[in-house]
Amino acid sequence: MPVGSGFYASVVAEPTTNRGAEGADPGAGDREARIVAERRSLPDAPGVYLFRDRDDEVIYVGKAISIRKRVASHFSGGNAEMTRLIERIEFLVTESESEALIAEQSFIKRYRPRFNVKLRDDKSYPYVAVSLDEDYPRVYFTRERHRPGRAYFGPFSSARRVRDTLDLLGKLFQYRTCEGSEPGRRSGSPCLDYFIKRCGAPCVDYISRDEYRANIDRVIDFLSGRYDQIERDLESRMKEASAGQDFEAAAVFRDRLASVQSLFERQRISGSTVGTADLIGVATEGTDANAQVFQVRDGILAERQSFYLENPSGREIDEVAAEFIEQYYGASPAVPRRVVLGPYMSGRIGEIETFLADRRGGRGVEVRVAERGDTRRLREMAERNAKLALDQDRLQSEHRQQRRVEALSELGDALGMEELPVRIEGF
Repeated sequence: MPVGSGFYASVVAEPTTNRGAEGADPGAGDREARIVAERRSLPDAPGVYLFRDRDDEVIYVGKAISIRKRVASHFSGGNAEMTRLIERIEFLVTESESEALIAEQSFIKRYRPRFNVKLRDDKSYPYVAVSLDEDYPRVYFTRERHRPGRAYFGPFSSARRVRDTLDLLGKLFQYRTCEGSEPGRRSGSPCLDYFIKRCGAPCVDYISRDEYRANIDRVIDFLSGRYDQIERDLESRMKEASAGQDFEAAAVFRDRLASVQSLFERQRISGSTVGTADLIGVATEGTDANAQVFQVRDGILAERQSFYLENPSGREIDEVAAEFIEQYYGASPAVPRRVVLGPYMSGRIGEIETFLADRRGGRGVEVRVAERGDTRRLREMAERNAKLALDQDRLQSEHRQQRRVEALSELGDALGMEELPVRIEGF
């Protein structure tokens, strides 16, 4: 189905059902022969294809420069578990591979196919939100990211990482945690957070709106990885307060600057020339995969995220990595200027750059394979961590399985059963 006037017309359109070669009856003959006929009649053009099973469920969505060649590769690449279920092939022709990528993500979100690579529990990854639509913004934990007037940072790989980040930010920048669009307590006195130096108490005017907003700006700088800017700003405010003989305020900024510098120094990568980049390492094993994202900002390892993936059709590592990147940055409000990948992604650099540039609003993103220096060292570290995470996950899974068997064995012994119970029914 060719694209109409512009890409968005193709996105809202339904994919075309492939009826096979001319003269072929899709309901007659052997299924295998019918599928072969359908494959031969597929267009040699960029686009998206969908596999449906006998229940008309979409079981896989893919994209390709050539739909015909890519579909053929599924039938020769060892994906027997998936291909034996295919009853019908649909396709949507687009004008370019980048348009196909966007359409693919749209269909994956719509149908959630069982054989596509998926982040485990991808609906529940947490974010940090900043309520910029309020006079005195809050910084808080959330699992949604669609409210207008809010800035979102993430996704984070665990709720604990978000809470640890919020705890650190509260110590450094002292923002309010009270609910509601306005700060304050009916008693007219500051809450405990003020006395333990976690909030500047805007509710009783102990801090002006401009000062509070400046703190929130630093929170956003921190979450955006602009660490050099934070140090420069705190040093400037300290000197300004000192010049105005407001020595108490100068001491506050001095202490914050010392805390920030101490934190950054502990996280700074020794001798690193990486600057600012995301370094991604992926490991696969059977139907499982893990992706590690090392977020380096101004030479500081700001975050190390670990994501477990489901790879039900056992796809190759480059395909797994490409789908992870599309899902991760598709859900991320921010995309860095540079992304570093492993050598297995060398054939996909162009499509990833196009996708990420689109996510950055048309601004370019450098995607590269690290071959030497600190960048290669960190990328290899990310890949080692991905492999170790898979090993650990497998051991934990085996341990859980062993515990289940032991529990069932004990239950069987208690009930005098000769075999392990496999089903428990209640009435």
